[in-house]
Amino acid sequence: MKRTTALTAAAALVAGPAAVLLAPSAAHADVDRSGRCGGGTYELSVDREDGGYEASVDLDRVKPGTTWRVVVRHEGRVIANVVRTADREGDVEVERFVRNTPGTETFRFTAKRVGTKVACGARVTVA
Repeated sequence: MKRTTALTAAAALVAGPAAVLLAPSAAHADVDRSGRCGGGTYELSVDREDGGYEASVDLDRVKPGTTWRVVVRHEGRVIANVVRTADREGDVEVERFVRNTPGTETFRFTAKRVGTKVACGARVTVA
């Protein structure tokens, strides 16, 4: 029993500092929103980067070969307005970098399957 306790305590001492080193800092934290979109899923992710943010929209498992218009906005201003075709895995990706502005940051996206009424969207606010 004493040996098990000693081994557990030693493991905690070794793992504790490693966990602190591996934990991401708040300055590089992700903010994500996800949901359903056109038979697949979406994820809106905003990463804090040096001096700004990387906004990423991923559509996954939508029908391969389908065409999507993806619009990404930062603080109401369009930062991406693109038409992309889903690859053979059914993935569509759009990424944009924007500089930091004072106060909270709001990112929004809409994705619409071209020629249909299928659409989805989400919003993320970063403090």
